[in-house]
Amino acid sequence: MNAPQISPIYEDMRLRFRSIFISDVHLGTYGCQADALLDFLKRTESDNLYLVGDIIDGWRLKQRWYWPQAHNDVVQKLLRKARKGTNVVFIPGNHDEFARDYNGIIVGQIPVRNHERHITASGKRILIIHGDEFDGVVRYGKWLAHLGSWAYDMTVILNRWLNVARRKLGLPYWSLASYVKRQVKGAMQFITNFEDAVVKHGRNEAVDAVVCGHIHYPAMKDKGGIFYLNDGDWVENCTALIEDFDGTFRILKWTVGQEPVALHSTEALK
Repeated sequence: MNAPQISPIYEDMRLRFRSIFISDVHLGTYGCQADALLDFLKRTESDNLYLVGDIIDGWRLKQRWYWPQAHNDVVQKLLRKARKGTNVVFIPGNHDEFARDYNGIIVGQIPVRNHERHITASGKRILIIHGDEFDGVVRYGKWLAHLGSWAYDMTVILNRWLNVARRKLGLPYWSLASYVKRQVKGAMQFITNFEDAVVKHGRNEAVDAVVCGHIHYPAMKDKGGIFYLNDGDWVENCTALIEDFDGTFRILKWTVGQEPVALHSTEALK
């Protein structure tokens, strides 16, 4: 089967944003789509780059070491962006919670902050958190969270082999984990409850929007005057939340060799 042709437009593509938000990369796992993320980082520039947790999967690395060159390349690219003047901020998640003990320190010109605030181009106030504190399983049943993480990893591995077969048949990428989330009523209720809890926290913090990750489900919603902005992940969806220079927010889905697709967009934060 011939490799897909990459258009000259893509070869020359360099996208510039005011801010980029990414999370749930899970470096150190088989499911991490590091090549796609590295391609995204090479073809985008921004004034601000927020790493919204679970960038490195410490849970998995404790169990067995998996660190291919592509994962190292992602880390080096992030450090290089910081050296060249991008405001890169790391907000740890539950899978890289080891970094939460170092709140306030700076590593390679990248500050570690357990939460962060961002002011948009139009002066809107945004709180940036990973979001696991609003997941009752993670907060109150850590053993169950680890079991769920293992089951999720198995789903991702199965999904990888499924998509190898789909590529040979000329079919596009398909996410088994995303399909399960959409079909299982309990999963959708969990997502709704999570969103509501995040928004309630944002209202208590007197902000206009909350950016988070954690649940690997990109979304952009106005919930009673507070915007819920979930940047998705780089395991299932390969998505990033971006802020344009006029204050417009979009969620971009990234596919190597193609122009990005906007899954959601809002000008309401302008």
